[in-house]
Amino acid sequence: MILTIVEVINFIILIICVLVGV
Repeated sequence: MILTIVEVINFIILIICVLVGV
């Protein structure tokens, strides 16, 4: 699977939200 830049950014933001939430 080839991830687009937008998908990578969204994935990073999701991880940051999870880390901040915890």
